[in-house]
Amino acid sequence: MADAPLTCSDLDEQLTTLLDAPRWYVAFSGGIDSTVLLHLLSSWCRRNPDTPPLGAIHVNHGLHPEAWEWQQHCEWVCRLLQLPLACHAVEVVPCARGLEDAARSARYGLFEEQLQAGDVLFLGHHADDQVETFFLRLMRGAGIRGLAAMPASRALGRGRLVRPLLQQSRSRLEEYAAVHELHCIEDPSNSDTGLDRNFLRRDVLPLLASRWPGYRQTVSRASGHIGAAAELLERAVPAPATLYSEMGDPGLALAQLDLDSPPEAALALRHWLQRAGLPAPDQAALVEFLRQLGAVSTQSRPLLQCSAYALQRYRDALYLLPALATEETPGPLFLGPGEVLQLPGPGGRFQLAPTTADGLRLAPGERLEIGWRSGGERCRPLGRAGSAGLKKLLQERDIPPWWRDRVPLLYLGGELLAVGDLWLCESSRWAAAPTPGESLWQPRWERNITTAFD
Repeated sequence: MADAPLTCSDLDEQLTTLLDAPRWYVAFSGGIDSTVLLHLLSSWCRRNPDTPPLGAIHVNHGLHPEAWEWQQHCEWVCRLLQLPLACHAVEVVPCARGLEDAARSARYGLFEEQLQAGDVLFLGHHADDQVETFFLRLMRGAGIRGLAAMPASRALGRGRLVRPLLQQSRSRLEEYAAVHELHCIEDPSNSDTGLDRNFLRRDVLPLLASRWPGYRQTVSRASGHIGAAAELLERAVPAPATLYSEMGDPGLALAQLDLDSPPEAALALRHWLQRAGLPAPDQAALVEFLRQLGAVSTQSRPLLQCSAYALQRYRDALYLLPALATEETPGPLFLGPGEVLQLPGPGGRFQLAPTTADGLRLAPGERLEIGWRSGGERCRPLGRAGSAGLKKLLQERDIPPWWRDRVPLLYLGGELLAVGDLWLCESSRWAAAPTPGESLWQPRWERNITTAFD
């Protein structure tokens, strides 16, 4: 018996639980999945006037010659539906796991940046996608959480990712698109069976269907059972608590990983990463990383490099590294009172903010030169009985090594006045309090560090 035609009412149960969100967004590529989802949600919102504002986000990866035409198509569709569309270009940096994985990392990173607290992002993944994901992960030797395939909902940055079509087949979406005469983009790479997912979709799964027609429901049911088992296991082996480095990098204490039992340590680390919506590392790389952690001295710093993140040991903890810049440190920059400067790489935003005590006296028009550590710098932090080398000060303060050459140093006329927002130095420009009519300024530094664990 054929399924009844898909309508927006099929989403009632899922959408009514999300009405308190400030905004709804659809990740809109212009393909059939996201087009059907956008049309369904638009219809649902018209029938339910108390819904959050609905909009769409289009990510232009720039990997295909027609990428800009696809963006224009998405703009045209959203104009027809009278929905706002935000288009963003991303830089896709190839990684060891391939261009497709790199594009996914760039796309999800953009989504995470765009979502504000409580926002919901809808993705158009359907039942066939779920089955394909299960088999892809099975062939890659995924663990129990990976074989649970894609969750219907999970945290994403400050918001939430929701997949309302996971129970719908691709054929049902195609029927909906035909009935409503929806014009969709067909990515020519979808026919390239050199890509694993396309090989599964075009060659392997039709063969399974010829023998087991109900394989989608069977695989989805098995994946659900695995997901339930994973949740029970996570409660039995809870995720380690998150701690933070002196610079704000999220991490976990090594004492929370039982390195004498690699399977248990791997499970705890995966749970911790999952809490932030990060993918689990490859099994072989994780096993080797745990071996190094258990075998090497506390002074060494084993590194686990994944496509979407990196973990490194520092002293008695593991930390999630910021997105470190690969380019050379730029030459001197300049900053005046009240100005905001965007620093390179993970540096984030830096500014001189007014203060009523313990600040720098600057004359009108004076601007500080910002440089970076090159060796031999010295500073006498306020309250310290004597100056010391900057290298020693950073070590004493437990500043992780990956930050030490990225801390901005503030100079005026060759005199070091401040070390980031870590110390004001005893200098000719420091004052405990302003004189009448004078302003004092203090460094303020907002670093680019993931908020996924907050």
